[in-house]
Amino acid sequence: MKKDNGIVLDKPGKPDYRTPASFRIIVLHETVSKILERLSALRLASAARSLGLLHPNQCGSLAGLGCFNVVATLTHEVRLLQAASFKVSTLFLDVKGGFDNVCANKLANALSKGGVSAYLVAWIKSFLSKRQCRLIFQGAPRVFCPVEVGTPQGSPISPLLFVLYIASLHPTIPQGLAISYVDDLTITVGSDSVRSNIRALQYFFGIIQRRGADLGVAFSVPKTELIHWRTPKDHSDVSFAPIVINDMFFPPSQAVRWLGYWLTPTIHSSVHFLRRLALARASFTSIRKLSAAGKGLSSWCNRKLVFGAILPILTYGCDLFVPDAVTLKKLNSFWHVVLRWTTNCFYTTTLGTLYREASLPPISSICKHRRRSAALR
Repeated sequence: MKKDNGIVLDKPGKPDYRTPASFRIIVLHETVSKILERLSALRLASAARSLGLLHPNQCGSLAGLGCFNVVATLTHEVRLLQAASFKVSTLFLDVKGGFDNVCANKLANALSKGGVSAYLVAWIKSFLSKRQCRLIFQGAPRVFCPVEVGTPQGSPISPLLFVLYIASLHPTIPQGLAISYVDDLTITVGSDSVRSNIRALQYFFGIIQRRGADLGVAFSVPKTELIHWRTPKDHSDVSFAPIVINDMFFPPSQAVRWLGYWLTPTIHSSVHFLRRLALARASFTSIRKLSAAGKGLSSWCNRKLVFGAILPILTYGCDLFVPDAVTLKKLNSFWHVVLRWTTNCFYTTTLGTLYREASLPPISSICKHRRRSAALR
């Protein structure tokens, strides 16, 4: 149960695929092993919450805490600091090869000191020790090689082990917040000037970097992004003050993609939804080839495709952001094209009839429902 097959997958959107960093290894376990890992993950998550082993600002791989929660927390903190008349800046960091850097002995010692049951600590240490893996790709030798460090990516318990491993990275920021989602971490600070924010960000990054070095965790500095937040009513000059980290120069970004959400300095929703619209159009271009007008798949199958492959892409983020009137009009225009393809209705068919035939509501209704569900949750 400690011998795994590693499937090598290329990371989409990479400019060069001649380096190992452009690929991701997904480990395939035996079914019995995955069941045991899932049961252990449930017990460990319960113990970690009750014993306080997780940092309050950690999200991901934890029940009830997803991308929406961490992005909502970030935007809420930004608004709070802006309400106090502070200039706010955020640094977006990415842990380099996060899952590959987990040390079994350091993790086991931390869990033991935290009060986790001895049998569970022993199981985790055994799970991470003496593992073997062979890579599956064309021309690869089918030979198992020992894996001395790291937790297998693809295991149900691996994200939780990594979250516990880096819990100590989060510093306490008097006027700001450090929040993370698995291996994506942000540092947000507020002060009277952008220059002061940059100095504070460099200081707290140094703290996190030193703590990470003690754990054997490093950051992918080239992926670092900076954003200086502004209020919609702020008419002062836009700040282009950069930050220097590890002798690398990072100017502020006008749009940052973080956990699938597109964030702008004014936290305006139009950029996010226009990006989602472009992705949904690309998906629809591929899907509509499966069924031409009047032939091909049935309307029921078309609806399944739309509901599972287009709607989630188009409406991702509507639980947090509200599209403005202009953006909503563009979303509705595309949505009507999708519904007419789904039902094979005429272009003269009224929208009310179109919605009933497709059994799919308007985009505005879907967005309202998602926001209400998020608020209740």
